[in-house]
Order: sequence, then C-alpha cells, then structure tokens
Amino acid sequence: MKLDAKIPSGSISEKWSKHKFNLKLVNPANKRKFEIIVVGSGLAGASAAATLAELGYKVKCFCFQDSPRRAHSIAAQGGINAAKNYPNDGDSVYRLFYDTIKGGDYRAREANVHRLAEVSVNIIDQCVAQGVPFAREYGGHLDNRSFGGAQVSRTFYSRGMTGQQLLLGAYSALSRQIGLGNVQMFSRTEMLDVVLVEGQTRGIITRNLVTGAIERHAAHAVCLATGGYGNVFYLSTNARGSNVTATWRAHKKGALFGNPCFTQIHPTCIPVSGDHQSKLTLMSESLRNDGRVWVPKTKGDNRRPEDIPEAERDYYLERIYPSFGNLVPRDVASRKAKEMCDAGRGVGASGLAVFLDFGEAINRLGEKAVKQKYGNLFDMYQQITGENPYKTPMRIYPAVHYTMGGLWVDYNLMTTIPGLYALGEANFSDHGANRLGASALMQGLADGYFVIPYTIGDYLASSNLPIVKTDHPAFVEAENQVKDRIHKLLSIKGKLTVNEIHRQLGKIMWDYCGMARSAEGLTHARKLIQDLKQDFWTNVNVPGSDADLNQALEHAGRLADFLELGELMVVDALERNESCGGHFRTEYQTPENEALRDDDNYCYVAAWEYQGDNQPEVLHKEALVFENVKLTQRSYK
Repeated sequence: MKLDAKIPSGSISEKWSKHKFNLKLVNPANKRKFEIIVVGSGLAGASAAATLAELGYKVKCFCFQDSPRRAHSIAAQGGINAAKNYPNDGDSVYRLFYDTIKGGDYRAREANVHRLAEVSVNIIDQCVAQGVPFAREYGGHLDNRSFGGAQVSRTFYSRGMTGQQLLLGAYSALSRQIGLGNVQMFSRTEMLDVVLVEGQTRGIITRNLVTGAIERHAAHAVCLATGGYGNVFYLSTNARGSNVTATWRAHKKGALFGNPCFTQIHPTCIPVSGDHQSKLTLMSESLRNDGRVWVPKTKGDNRRPEDIPEAERDYYLERIYPSFGNLVPRDVASRKAKEMCDAGRGVGASGLAVFLDFGEAINRLGEKAVKQKYGNLFDMYQQITGENPYKTPMRIYPAVHYTMGGLWVDYNLMTTIPGLYALGEANFSDHGANRLGASALMQGLADGYFVIPYTIGDYLASSNLPIVKTDHPAFVEAENQVKDRIHKLLSIKGKLTVNEIHRQLGKIMWDYCGMARSAEGLTHARKLIQDLKQDFWTNVNVPGSDADLNQALEHAGRLADFLELGELMVVDALERNESCGGHFRTEYQTPENEALRDDDNYCYVAAWEYQGDNQPEVLHKEALVFENVKLTQRSYK
C-alpha cells in the first residue's frame, strides 16, 4: 500500500487556499441528493453535522450519550488557541504553526498544521457570532491567556469551562438543523461497524443502547468524530464512555492506524487516591498561568506546604526552563514531575504529587481576581479533595489525557478507505508526538467547520456512488458479524468482570507504555496483554442480555477493542527506537534527560495495517518532509 497524503503543491501559506479552489464542488441542488453520516457529536462532530446540513446535505448524526450536549468536549476547561494577536505580543499564523510543529517534537505534517493555524482565526469569529461568552478585558475586547509551549498569549477562554461553552455553540447550530429537518439525530446509539460496498464506505451498523436493536444506516460518506482512546489506560481524564470502538472497527475494515503509541500525559491532574477510582479529574493547564509548581528541596520533607519557607522550595520548572518556566509543554512538565517524585521529593500521602501554588498570585492580584479567572476549577478541586486551594497549594500529578494517534488521514481528512473520514481527536494529523494545550478544541472545530465541508464535496463530486440500500448483502453480512460478536461475549459466562480485566489492562499500559518506556518493558507488556486478551475471551462474565440496556455488554465490546489496540500501541512504541514528545524511551534521552529524537531513521508517520485476528500488523511509513521549519533538538530553556 502506497500512502498518498495528497498534500498540495506550492508555498506553505498558499496550499490551503489553492487547494480549496481546485477541489470539485457539488451543485447546491445536487447536495440534497447526498446523505452523510457523522458519528460523534462533540466539537468536531456537531460542527461538521451542522455545517454540512447548512450546505444542503442530508445528515444523520449519532452519539452514545443521551444528548449531543454530553459529548466529552464539554469537559475541556482551559481555552482554544487562535492566531489573532489581540495582545499585540508578536503572535502570527506562522508562529502558531511553528509552536505546534515544535511542540509536537517535529512529528506532525507541516501542511496540515499550517492549515490549522490559518483557520484558527476564523473559528473565534464563528464562535463569537454564535454567542460563545469568551472572557473579555475591561474595554470589551476578547481576552487571552498563555498556555504551555508558547511565549505569547493566544488562548481564548470562558473561565474554566471553555469546552462547555464552545460545545453549546456548536450544539445550537446542530439543533437548528435538526429543527429544520436537515439533520436526523440518533442519541443512545453506538456504532459497531463500517459497511463497505465495492471498496467504498456506504454506511454503518449501530446498536440502540436502550432497546438493544441492531440497525443499518446507508449513506454516501461517513465521518468519524469519536474522540480519542485514552481509556485504554483505564484511569484517564476521559469520560468513562470514551472508547476506540468506532475507529478500531474501521481499522479492521482497512483504515490504517497512525502513530498509536503517541499518548499525551497531562501534568495537571488531581492525583490518584485509591483503587476505588474509575477515572481521574483534570485541573486545567490554564492554572499554570498564575500557579507555580514546586516540591521541597529536601527528600522526604512531609511538612505542611505553608510551613516550608521559600528558601527550602524548589520551583523546578522555573529553575530548569527559565524561558518558559511553568508553561513548558505537557510532556516536559509531566516527565519532570515524575523525576521529582521518583527522587523522593513528591508530596502528599502517596508521594506521587507536586504542589501547584497560587499564594504569590493571590498576594499580587487578590483572591477576588483569582476567583474570577479560575473559580469553578478551585471549587471542583475543593469538592474532590476537601482542601481549600486558596489557602493551601493544590497537589497535582500527571495522568493520561489525550491521544495524538488515530486513524491515518490524508490532507482531505480521508482515511485509506474511500468515503471514510476522521475528524478531531479521531485522526492522527495535527499534533505530532505531543499536543500543545488549547489546541484540541481548535482542531475539532477547524475540521468540522472549515475543512470537511470543502473536502468531502470533492469526493462526492468525483466518485461514482450508485444507490445502495440497507438490504444490500454487505449490510446483511456486517450486521451478522456484529450480532455474532455480541452473542459470543454473552456466552462466555466466566468468572471475571469486565471492569476487573480493564483495570488489569490499564495497569499494564501505564506501567510499561506510559510516561517512560523501554524495550524490555514493552516486550514484557506485549506478552501480558496477549495473555490478558486470552483470559478475556475465555473467562469474562457479561451478565444480562442484548435485548435491552446493558452497560456491561457495552463495556465488554469496547474492552475487546482496547485489548487489541493496547497490543498495537506497545508494538508501535517498541518499533520507534527514539524519544519524541510523549513517547519517551528511556534508552534514548539527552544528558539532561530530555527526549532524544532520531530524525535520520524515524522522521515518519507510522501507519499500521490490520492483517486479521492475532496476526501481526504491517507497518507503512509516511515520510515527514520539513521545508519551512528546521529540525532541531527541542529546547524550552
């Protein structure tokens, strides 16, 4: 298989504008003849469904939540990047492009990243027009704050609930189209397979999560906007329902999976408190604007933070990275927190935490001003921990947050299956080996509002797409395969719960494919996952039936996919003999313990091709060519 990214020719600043002009268009009257399925109703899915319907296409949108408003995008807190340069501090489209490439440790595709930076400025205008209540300065202008990996303020925000407000904006646009009859909304519905007819994507198979009914849906194209796969680690900041099933089932039908081992560890999470937990809670990266990260200088210092004088505190990020300080990228901040804790200088009962201290900011700005900027985040922290962060520093520790890997897509966001697109976190395209903070919301809305409406039209206008109905043999076959899988899960009747097996998988992934990885550990993890997968298919117990609401059955199906994905993540990490961004192989690091890339041998996208159950996947490589940014060792000092 030859990977063709379909990157347009010409200068980086003109590629997207020229490409849009060269794309084939669908006549407005003909748009009504095409049906498009959008799976997922978060920022990428809701914006895509609303925009495509506004253009005149017939759209079906699916989500497993009870409402599109409950998509996990709602949990995003800190903000959304855009190269508006409102603070007049030196930002530009090119600087956002450069920061994103550098932040991803030079493992992202230049053309896609520059397009993202270009359309970022349009996103803010779109959202303001929808009524998104961005924070404003005293004079009424939109306010900005800083995020990791940048020395300019380009992040627009709505206190600590930016994702919620942006999703409500996209949801309002989607609701308008639902009301007009242009979008048919299916909630409490999970996609379980992609249907291909003569090599083209022509629909999906779903399960109604309330009634258990298996249903067929035909279309001319399908867009997957189903988020990331961080819950392969069991404990993550993702919603409990977030899963990999839609993209993994597409992968098993022929869509290549790009860079699966590129996982982002967020440095600012509330630490694990015990085995009772089923998920972790994120404290926004925006807190690092005014919060200072530190640990005691002395190993094993268990005094209360307010009893430790300034002279005995190590503000290690400010010490090691004087240029960026507490706003280094997430992968860097996470590794340094781990180093401090591994050296015995961690805080709290477990020793697996560092302090995030707002004492200086409160003294400088006043408690009222801090509360105006971060009040809901402080309230969340106090409700969870029982500690008042206005009086004592927060305790934070890294946790799994985002996945840069996903389905491989070309410049048009199409996977290797014609007619199947992947948007937002579901694709691999824009963040390289480490996503900069506040760029997830940017990518989701860019893909949905400003990219897919152009590129999908080119496919529909240039492809031969005969009428296909849901009684086609391909639909019958796909439905039977889905039913067989469900019945197999229900028939095992073993002794282990789905949750027990998932927790075991998560521990394996965190211990051996988490913040630090080694060839020895990854090799061991692969064997453990293979054994666990065997145990799952012989000893899992899924109670209930498939004829009604059955959350254990939902979880079992998703875990089966996580087990296969987990093995591929380990294989991908083992194949990449370098360190880059969030992929940190302990064998490959600088004398200062920073990630050490190998550009001569690993400057590529790893795209994996499924070969069948229990068969090794085939690696394909898309070479990354850097014509506008010089490959250098990343430095934030």
